[in-house]
Formats: sequence, C-alpha cells, structure tokens
Amino acid sequence: MAEATRQGLARLIAATRYSLAGLRAAWRHEAAFRQEVFVLVLLLPLAWWLGESMVQRILLVGSWLLVLVVELLNSAIEATVDRIGQDRHDLSARAKDLGSAAVMTSLILAAACWLAVAWDRF
Repeated sequence: MAEATRQGLARLIAATRYSLAGLRAAWRHEAAFRQEVFVLVLLLPLAWWLGESMVQRILLVGSWLLVLVVELLNSAIEATVDRIGQDRHDLSARAKDLGSAAVMTSLILAAACWLAVAWDRF
C-alpha cells in the first residue's frame, strides 16, 4: 500500500515503526541522547520521592522528557545539515547553533522545574 493511501490502523502502525526507528537511530548515533536517557533513568525514582503530588512528579519527569524531545529535534537538524554538505556555511552553522540553544533552553527549564519542586518540598 502506498504511504499516502494508508489510513487508520495501518497508518498508526507505520508511524510507530518510523518513530521506533528514530529512537534507535538516536540511541545508536547520538551520545548526548544516550546520556540524557541515562539521567532520566536516574531521575525517575528521585522524581517519585521528591514530588509530593502526581502533578509535581509529572512536572519533574515531563520536564526531562522535553529535554529528550528537543535533543531529538536538534539531532534531526544536525543530520539534515550534514546531509546537505560538510562545507562551512553561515546558515548551516546558525541552524546547528539554534538547535544547540534549544537543547540548552530545555535543560534550563528542566533545572528550574526541579529546583522549584525541591524548594517547595524543603
């Protein structure tokens, strides 16, 4: 079946397959993604302990999942720029720098969430 004509469950299955392939590629090729997943594994029990409500726990875990989302998008930008060419170009550098800035911003947000919940707890 052609990709454009897939509907319903077939489309959902194909989309899931593509998403899992993307996660495998990120794990295989992106050290930062692996490191951030490792941090998430460490933070999960801490979030359960630190958060006093389910909302706080979701905020803690969700803020770190946002870091992973932004890292995946940054990796996609970098892969696209690298596919276009390895020649130095101002727009290529800007695209990569903007992706990196997005990751940094998501890390700052996650840190702020964790600090705010810890402040309320203690």
